[in-house]
Amino acid sequence: MKIAKNTVVTVNYKLTDAQDNLIEDGSQPMVYLHGGYENTLPKIEEELDGKDVGYSSIIQIEPEDAFGDYDAALVKVEERSRLPEPLEVGMQFEGMPDGDEDVEPMIFTVTDIADDKVVLDGNHPLAGIALRFSLSVVDVRAASDEEIAHGHVHGAHGHHHDDDDEAGEEGDHVAIHPIH
Repeated sequence: MKIAKNTVVTVNYKLTDAQDNLIEDGSQPMVYLHGGYENTLPKIEEELDGKDVGYSSIIQIEPEDAFGDYDAALVKVEERSRLPEPLEVGMQFEGMPDGDEDVEPMIFTVTDIADDKVVLDGNHPLAGIALRFSLSVVDVRAASDEEIAHGHVHGAHGHHHDDDDEAGEEGDHVAIHPIH
């Protein structure tokens, strides 16, 4: 089966920067719903479209086609007292840039802690980096109607949709997501 819209693609991959410094070893294959569902980078979909199992390629994706250029304006220094304790470098918080309520919330990563100040970076960790993907297609199958309706793959362990998920109460809530 060829890779086309509404197929589930399994790809072994390795991710490096343009100088071949390892970023991610791809110990688990990437499995995504092909066809513009934003489950992977558009340049990866473009490269794999129409290909079969066994296809291999190395592609380089420039920052503007991956996670964007690094934006120094997204680096903020905040009072430590505004953030919950315990606080560690690598922790992530969801927030609004400069209190602008008209934009989507962003994820900010704690990059430095010094005395009573904390540096928060809203850039994606791979922003400003040209990425090199080594790709090898290992499986292609037709997506289920449910996967197409949901816009993503339902994995072997079963992707679960919890119908009881309620949007949080209105207010000033901060979501904390530690990096593993």
